[in-house]
Amino acid sequence: MRKSFSLLKKICVALAVSAVAFGCVCVAVAKFITSIKKQTLEEALAWQKDHYDTSWFDTLSREAYTVKSYDGYVLHAELVRNPEETDRYVIISHGYTDNRYGNLKYMRDYLRNGYNCIIYDLRGHGENENTFCTYSVRESEDLACMIDDSYERFGEKIELGLHGESLGAATTAAVLGKRQNLSFAVCDCGFADILNVLQGAAGKRGIPGWILKPASLASKLVNGYAFTEMRPIDALENNHVPMMFIHGAEDRFIVPDNSLRMNNATPGYSEYHLIEGAYHAQSVLTDPEEYGRLIDQFLAGIHKEETVKADNSTAEEGQDDPAED
Repeated sequence: MRKSFSLLKKICVALAVSAVAFGCVCVAVAKFITSIKKQTLEEALAWQKDHYDTSWFDTLSREAYTVKSYDGYVLHAELVRNPEETDRYVIISHGYTDNRYGNLKYMRDYLRNGYNCIIYDLRGHGENENTFCTYSVRESEDLACMIDDSYERFGEKIELGLHGESLGAATTAAVLGKRQNLSFAVCDCGFADILNVLQGAAGKRGIPGWILKPASLASKLVNGYAFTEMRPIDALENNHVPMMFIHGAEDRFIVPDNSLRMNNATPGYSEYHLIEGAYHAQSVLTDPEEYGRLIDQFLAGIHKEETVKADNSTAEEGQDDPAED
């Protein structure tokens, strides 16, 4: 009897140790997934200069400023002014580990279309204080504050749109569940939900996908956010902001189906375009001419629609009220 009790005790201890060890592994996985190895502004700018001509950027008027987010977190931002005076603005959100200077490759298309460009460091990136990534949850709250600040800073009557890459695209989609006072949103290679991206990455590294479920729970316990909550696609259920989804056809990190799913999920106007031969976050560099054409065409359609609405509104205001006859 004593031997049986001793054996049972050893089994219980072994199980407890194993459970603790497994829990530690799950916490480690969660922390690894949500950690951010950020670049400095100088590193990001150097990468841009190595891959395309950025000399035009130095000629533009720029103004750095900060925005306080919903929880007091400070976001570093920069206004890049169009050479021509304009009331059009676009907020561009960069990808994971990058910073606001990673957005330069998108700015020329918007400058050409008469937009001022607002670039900023996502939470935990660039000049911002170090923290963990929630893959669009807190990030979309920050972007909502960037939107509010832009109207307060530059005027309530400005035209304001969004453009995002990868994590920035997911953040752009996610914020549409919070803000609809926007002219458009362009999402380049964003994810519909982070779990499908993590599962794909785990499979390529020979890591069992089932580990993500307990790691998601660990993330909830440690950071307050589970991987299952990181689903930008859910924010599009009632969206009516015109959207354009762009994705590299050869993207194997965030597969194009993510953009297609989000395109199909929004009830408002949307477009979906694949850039042939482009890998993750490389569409604008792989085929800049086609990329620019898509941006030009999309924005022209938005402005045409706004002009028609304005003309109709003016015509209605000019009609006589039958009650006055």
